[in-house]
Parts: sequence; structure tokens; C-alpha cells
Amino acid sequence: MMLRQPDPAQAASRARARMVERLRAQGISDERVLAAMTQVPRHAFVEKGLAYSAYDDTALPIGYQQTISQPLVVARMIEVLRAGRELGRTLEVGAGCGYQAAVLSFLATEVYAVERIRPLLDLARENLRPLRLPNVRLKCADGNLGLPEAAPYDTIIVAAAAPSVPDSLKKQLAPGGRLMIPLGGTDQRLVMIERQGNVFRESRLEAVRFVPLLTGTE
Repeated sequence: MMLRQPDPAQAASRARARMVERLRAQGISDERVLAAMTQVPRHAFVEKGLAYSAYDDTALPIGYQQTISQPLVVARMIEVLRAGRELGRTLEVGAGCGYQAAVLSFLATEVYAVERIRPLLDLARENLRPLRLPNVRLKCADGNLGLPEAAPYDTIIVAAAAPSVPDSLKKQLAPGGRLMIPLGGTDQRLVMIERQGNVFRESRLEAVRFVPLLTGTE
């Protein structure tokens, strides 16, 4: 008797459901964030050899000395940015493989994602193409400079650690907008900036570990 081979799509769907239940147990309570995480096939954004680990709570390499952030960090950053409001027009700095942009697409009206490494941006485009997300736009650009042509942004989310908040990003934040960025070198912490007129209020959150925010493009 031949054994039935497991259906890869069903296996991935079950793994995604387990990931979402784990996120809920870890304190993520925004059901719209959890639903967005359910919609995006994380295994499609990593190398095939790492697909078995795609739904583990861990960062994974995506090439070019970059990583895809662990699911908990993605969910946590977006949940805090969403608290009591909608994301609206959103700028993502550090598109990487495109995963976080895909999650944001289900929660934001528009997503502008910039990536400084052109081959990585090409990979993000390839990964996102099957999902046909009409509200996501990608561009190769220095994330320190933001994307002034589409500013202002209601939300800015940075997926790399900086020593301080780039002034250009603060200037591109709309009044009432929020910016999330990891700050620090060896010791990093998530920091949320809220713009109230010309005043920027800072809230320091939990410790994290991100690759550094570099300048220029390559």
C-alpha cells in the first residue's frame, strides 16, 4: 500500500495557524494583525532549504547579510503602531525579502517599501508578485533618506537599527503619525516616535536585535 504524501499547501496552512496561535499566546491581541499574519505565506519569502523553519519564532537569513525578522517582532511592531488608529499611508524602510510589506498591505491603505540592496529588492518583487497586492510599491533607495516623493506618511516602520532617528524620516511623518525604529548598536531597543505638531514624543519599548541601518545603495 502506497502512503499518501502530505499536501505541502495544507502543511504550510497548519504551520501558519500554529504560528498565529503562538503569537496570541505571546501577547499579540490585535485580531487584524493576526489575520494579516495568517494571510501571508512566510515560507514563500525564505529559501526553500529553510522553508521548514519559516513559521518558527526566529529570524532567518535571506542573503546579503540580511534577515527576515521573527514573526513576534513583526507582529509586535505593527500592533503598537496600530493601537487606537489605522496605519494609513505607510513607509517601510528595509523591505528585505518583502514579507513585512506583504503583512502591512492587509492593514495599510498604501505601502511604500524601500530597500538599499538592489538584488534584494528584485527578490522582494519576485516574492510579492504571486500575491498580487495592488497597494504595495517598491523602490531601491537609501532608507535614511526615506521616500520624500510620496510623503507625508501616517506610519513609518524601520527594519534596521540606527544610532538615532534620521531627521529625514521625522520630517516625512505626518502630524499625528507614528514611527517605529530600533535604536542602538550592540544593545538595541524598539522606539516609537509620535508626532504632535512639531513635537516628537518618544516611547521606549522592548530590547531587539536588528541588522544596522546603512547609507547609500548597492
